[in-house]
Amino acid sequence: MIFLLISCFSFILLSKSLSFKSYPQWRNRLKLLSPCFLATFLVKILSNIIKTRIALSFLGGPLCMPITDRKKEHFSTVDSEDEEENTLLNLPELALECILGRLSPEGLQNVAGVCAYLRDWCRSDHLWEKHMKQKWGRVVGPSAYQKWKRHIATKKKQSRSNLSKNNFTYGYLCSIWPISLVMSKFECSITKPRNSLPVDSVMAFYLSLENGKFWFPAQVHNRENGHAGFLLSCYDAEVRYDSHTDTFVARFSPNGGLSTEENIQWDRIRPPPIDTPAYEPHVSDCLNDLRPGDHIEIQWRRNKEFPYGWWYGIVGHLETCFEKENHCYCHFSDNVNLEFNHYSPNSRWRRKMINRKTHQEEGNGRDGFYGGIRKLNEDEISMWKRFWPSQFLEQ
Repeated sequence: MIFLLISCFSFILLSKSLSFKSYPQWRNRLKLLSPCFLATFLVKILSNIIKTRIALSFLGGPLCMPITDRKKEHFSTVDSEDEEENTLLNLPELALECILGRLSPEGLQNVAGVCAYLRDWCRSDHLWEKHMKQKWGRVVGPSAYQKWKRHIATKKKQSRSNLSKNNFTYGYLCSIWPISLVMSKFECSITKPRNSLPVDSVMAFYLSLENGKFWFPAQVHNRENGHAGFLLSCYDAEVRYDSHTDTFVARFSPNGGLSTEENIQWDRIRPPPIDTPAYEPHVSDCLNDLRPGDHIEIQWRRNKEFPYGWWYGIVGHLETCFEKENHCYCHFSDNVNLEFNHYSPNSRWRRKMINRKTHQEEGNGRDGFYGGIRKLNEDEISMWKRFWPSQFLEQ
């Protein structure tokens, strides 16, 4: 085989000395192929032959055995050794699935290395979806999945682009005898390896999150490690996981001050509850339903060059109200009193009055700009209360 390749290589290099008058198109295309490229191409052929054990096919042995045949061969071996011995491979599929469903992600990866049959089982999406939900469900939301899909599409596009670049050269060389004889033996080895992990699998997404290679959109509570200026706020960021410390690293917008923060605990990360970009005001759809006692988040930013953050507050009574449930008419008024009770009573940040009918982005260079409002559910209220300060903020 090696002599055959060397002869082919020599044939191409010496082809310039031959007459190409009868083959003008062949000659013009062959001029595009430098000796250096041809040498590299042939070396690649040799390496693929070695890696995929092509040499076995010329000795009469099969290059690879189908999964079903390997499984049958294993069964016959097991039966010959001990007919009563049970293994994973001869269990019913339902029993095997139940066993694999109880394994940890590390266990599934280990079992996947046993054989091709178990590898296909251990990479099944339905097994990894459970682990995705258990570990990443509280920090990974729809926006992270959308970014992952875009990442997959980009990788597939790059793969197709790289393949098309060499498509002419590859196809032309395959048409030349005796290269065509060699290529027919290991054409499958040039393509994607059979044991490679599908890029669009749930397992691939899980491992990309686990090893910290994938930055995903999320929101961070109390940025800058709970600095007083960001207490009870939540800002958009790109986040990745650090498996060494079991914490997260966040990258914030450059206009928001600190650009990177490390050692962020799990309870400070949440998926974005809505898909409004950080620089755009949210369109509020709850203004007519706001009543005293409702818990809310409101967008706020220092100036229009900064991104919005979400700030926790509560709807309070108007000054003209007796603050009694049976005699409260605040919900009939166009004005809504928003209170931020973690600030001291005399702080200028303690209260904010808005109009429920005309509210849009409003503010100034001194007090900042207020944007959209969200009404919170019970789970979100409990989350915010975990960050409640032990004393008032004096600002």
